Order: sequence, then structure tokens, then C-alpha cells
Amino acid sequence: MAAAVYQPPLNVPRPTATPVQGYGAAGYPAQAQPQQEPRSIPPEVYYADDHERWYSELHVVNNRMVLALKSGIDSEIEWSLERLSRLSPDDKFQLHAMPGLTDALFEWPDWYVGSGAAECAQIGSLFSLPKELVRRRRFALSSVFILRNASMQEMNAGVLAAHSRARSLILFSLHSLPVEVDSNAEFVLYVIEILQSISGTLILPPANSPLLANPVPPLHHMAERSSNRSLILASLSTLTLLLNNPGNAAYISPANPGLIAAVRYLALFASDRELTEACLDHLYSHLAHPVMAKAFLLHPELSAVLKLLTLILKSEQLEHEVIVPLGGLVHTAPVTGEVVRNRELSTEESERLLVMAEPDRCTEWLKIMFVANPEAETTQVDLWTLYRTAFSVPGRPAPAILQAHDVIKNASVVFPKAAAMVLQGPQQRFVVRGIERATETPEVDRFRCRWAECENTQRFASTSELYDHLLQAHIDPVTAVHIPCQWSSCSTTGLTKNNARRHVLTHLPPMQPPPRNPAQPESITLPAAGYPHPIPDPTSRPPPPPRNAELRYKAPVSDPPSNALTALLCIRVLFRASFASSDTAPRVDEDHFGFPGVVEENAEDEEEERHAETEAEREGERRGRKAFIGIRHLLEEVRIRDEILMSWITEMVEAGITGTT
Repeated sequence: MAAAVYQPPLNVPRPTATPVQGYGAAGYPAQAQPQQEPRSIPPEVYYADDHERWYSELHVVNNRMVLALKSGIDSEIEWSLERLSRLSPDDKFQLHAMPGLTDALFEWPDWYVGSGAAECAQIGSLFSLPKELVRRRRFALSSVFILRNASMQEMNAGVLAAHSRARSLILFSLHSLPVEVDSNAEFVLYVIEILQSISGTLILPPANSPLLANPVPPLHHMAERSSNRSLILASLSTLTLLLNNPGNAAYISPANPGLIAAVRYLALFASDRELTEACLDHLYSHLAHPVMAKAFLLHPELSAVLKLLTLILKSEQLEHEVIVPLGGLVHTAPVTGEVVRNRELSTEESERLLVMAEPDRCTEWLKIMFVANPEAETTQVDLWTLYRTAFSVPGRPAPAILQAHDVIKNASVVFPKAAAMVLQGPQQRFVVRGIERATETPEVDRFRCRWAECENTQRFASTSELYDHLLQAHIDPVTAVHIPCQWSSCSTTGLTKNNARRHVLTHLPPMQPPPRNPAQPESITLPAAGYPHPIPDPTSRPPPPPRNAELRYKAPVSDPPSNALTALLCIRVLFRASFASSDTAPRVDEDHFGFPGVVEENAEDEEEERHAETEAEREGERRGRKAFIGIRHLLEEVRIRDEILMSWITEMVEAGITGTT
């Protein structure tokens, strides 16, 4: 249903000091107003500043400020209003302590509402205002400003709530003054704040009462249509206080212009915290009523409102990163390092040794494969096995090889300081002390020629030397038109000499090793302290522990602020209304032995509930569940330190997951 646009009434009768007939003060229904006895205050000086102390004495009818305010002399009135403006914010300032002050303060605001505002608007539209009119308008603004400051105290608010001229001023100001004029906007703002101070116990008239007796329509109009932020804030806050009174529940409706405005202004949560707080409070004042909460599920902006409320929750949460270390000490080693591997016979060396006779072959083999080291030792079994494997070539006749004791004896001949011995212990070990396996690095073979049947065992110093060797020894001497590439396992054939010269460049190693990738760390993780590095086959190394073995997660720093709590309450109320029909309360019955359990309803109860629910309520619940499924991914990112409040979020997330399945 579209909200009716409120239009301020025309030809409003001007306020008088007497109440409207039949409605008590200013059109309100006549009702008994509790009168508070003024507190007994000793006649002492509260605001003494050692200059003219007598004008601030209380409980006297000839108080200097009151007399000056009633004198009709502009300079005296201006002095009194200036003095009262400075005294009114003090918590000791009490209206009943200075007899006649309250009535005197209403004189100029009543003039302004009755005729002053219209006169200023008529003259100001063409000419500058006369000084006299400007002075009177300033008196009116100062007077209502003093009343506004005084109303902030509970005792003064009670005095104004019981004063008939206060209600008349509020109603006629809201209904008759156009807030588009700056001076009127300031005046109306002070009036709204006075109404806000006395609204806690104010019972609104029935909806069929005369328009002038009801302050709600102009407040709704300003909240929805005004471009003045201060008026919007004051209107929403005042409406919230009025609607929080149980006696004013009849004014709660999903079509209220104030509610529509509050929903629209929620989108400003990132830039205007104060306005967001007023909108959230006004929204919650409506959703706090169960009937209104169900009706709001049919609101066309339900999904957008839930998203905004969840975003407010996320924007208000303060988090810090928690780091939990896992695992033990991590051992690393530099990546840069020469890989050392055991010396192996090259093809040329193997071919050369196979044609030699024993024991010269064994002697040459020992010189190539071992080096002297007084601190090292090699087992006799390893020595014999390595020798036998080196000269047992598949596909070739087995040459005559020496026996194991002859190979061990030759080791002592080649290395005079080596000696065969037996080490005693839990298990006897037969070793040759004084020798160890020779080692080499891959860089040694980097620039070696790998052309098939190449008899040159020279290791070149650079890529250019290796390329010159290939041209002179393997490509240029060939007389055939087409030649095959015989580099290692390359199977390319049918190459001319020019193509062969270019092709072999693809096999040559670069002069410098490839640079390390910037993303590659400068160290590697070792399985344990002292583990050998580098090793010929890194893939055989046991997997090391993780380098960064730690658990990182976000945790809330503190409890949510007031805005986030109000947003969470609104989300919670809408959630309970959306899933109301699916909730089954645990109850005690005979089948659960005194423990609460979920009791299945019988068919008659289900039928009654089905008839009790209206079609609109079922449609609202369906829309509400769909909206909560849509914000589930946002709710998953909300974290609250309080366990109970966080359980609400968890429940809503789980309900969203259940709805999707």
C-alpha cells in the first residue's frame, strides 16, 4: 500500500494561551496530568559570578532576569535572553525555581508562530527585514533555544509536559511553519527537540482526532521529504520515542513514511553513523511488535534491508589476526651449492679399461674410482661389488676378472696407506681403511661432447669451444649431402651441413646456468639438522616439515558497538518471523522420561494451525526464508566475540544452508 503524502494544513488558526475546547491543552484529549510539587530549594545563589548577584536569586517574584524579560525594553530583553542562554545548559537550571520565567519564555515563540513567521516571509520575499523584525525573530529563536536546553533535564521536561502553552507551541509550529526557510528550520528543530524531551510519557490522540492535535504526520513528512539532515535526525528520533510508548502502538504501520525514510537512509551507514543509528532505532521500534515483524516480511525492500543490516554488522566489527605456530623447528640450507656425486666411469673410460689385462686394469680402475683419505673407510664387499659390476657389461663376453682378495690386495698397492682390517663390535665389519669413493660435480661434465662414438674425452671450458669441436670433428668432415644428428639420444635425420650447424646449437648448454626464479626461496627445507645437502637425487630426500607451519585466522577484538547490536536484533527478529512455522518447541512428555524432547503434533493440531495462518503470513515466511538464503554468504563473514550472539549468527547460517538443500 502506498504511503499517503502528508500536506501541511492551510489557514491554521494561530496559537493562543488557552487550550482548544474539548481537547485539553492544544487539542489533546483532556486527561489528568500529575502535578509535581516543586522541590524545596534554599534561596541561595547558584550562578553567582561576583557581579550583580541579586538577579540570580531563586524563588522570588522579582527575579532580575524574569523582570527584564517582561519589561518590553529591547536591551533588557536581549540581556536577559543572553544570560539565560548561558545558564540553561547547566543541570542546576530549573524553570520552577524562577516564578513566571516559563510563561515569559513562551511570549516571543508564540508571537513568531502566530504572526511573526508569516510577516517575515511576506516582507523578506521582496525586501530586507526591518531591524525591529529581525530583533524580534532573534528573541523568538533565543527563547525557544532556552526552553530546548532546559527540557534536557528531567524535572524541567515534566514542567513543560504539563504546560498547555508548550503543547500549543509544538503543534502549531510543526503544522504551520514551512521548514524550507532557514530561520523556520532552526526554530522547528528546537521545537522537535522539546517534543523529544517530553515524549516519553506522551500519549498520542486517536487517529480520528483533528489533524492539529497530532504531531506525527508533520514528523513523518519531515523525515521522508526534508533535505535538512538535522530535521531528519530529530524527526526520526522523536518518532521512535513516541512509538516506543505502548499506548501509541496504534500508530505503528509498515506504510509509515518515517519507516520508509529510515529504510532508505540505511544505505548511508558508511558515511553517517549518527543518522544510521537513528534509522536502526526507528526500524527496531516497528519490528519489536510481532505483528509488524510479520507484515514487514512482505515489504518489497526486505532483501535489501537484510543485506544492509548485515553489512552494518561487518563494517562495525574490529578484528585482529591470530597466528598459532604449528610443528617443530625448521632446518634450512642455501639453495646455491654444488651437487656432489660419486664418480662414475664414462663410456670412453669403460671402453679403454675393458681391453686392458689384469692386474693393470684393476689398478687403473682403483686410481679412477677412489682417492686416499686416512680418516675414511670402505667396506670390502662394496669394493668387490663395484669392481665386478664395472666390468660385467651386458651383451659382451665377460672378461676375466680378479677374485675379491686380489682386488683388496691391489687397493693396498695403489694406496700404500690403505689397509684391510676387521672391526670388532656387535657385528664384525670387514673394511679397507684409508680410501674413499671419488666424487665429482655436474659442472665437470657440462661442456663434454656427447656425440655418438666421439673419442675425445676432453672437457671443454665453454660453449664456444664445444661448438667448434662439433663443427671440426663431426659435421664439416662429413661428405654426404644429408647427415643425422648423433647428439646423445637425438633422432633428427636428413640435415644438410648448414642446418646441422644450426641444429646442434639447440643441444649446447648455456654458458651461465639459468637464473633463479624470483618466487623461488633462497633456501630449502631439510628433513632434519645435519642432513646432507646437496645430494644427487633430491627426490629421494624424505619430505621435510612445512616451512610456514602456522595457523592464521581472524578473531574479533571487542563486542559489537550499539549500531551493530541494533542491526543484529533487527536481523534476529526477522529471522524468527521467517522461520516461525518451522520451529517446534521441546516439551516434556511420557515418551521422553521427563526430559524435554521434540513432540510431533497430531493431525488435528496441524489442521488448526494451518487454518490459523493466513495466506499473507505464509507468503511472508516464504519471502523471508528466501531473503535469508540470499545473505547467507554475508553472515558467514560475521564474527562476534560474545558466544551467545555468535550462536545467533551460526543458527541463521545453518538455516540458510538447510533452505538451499
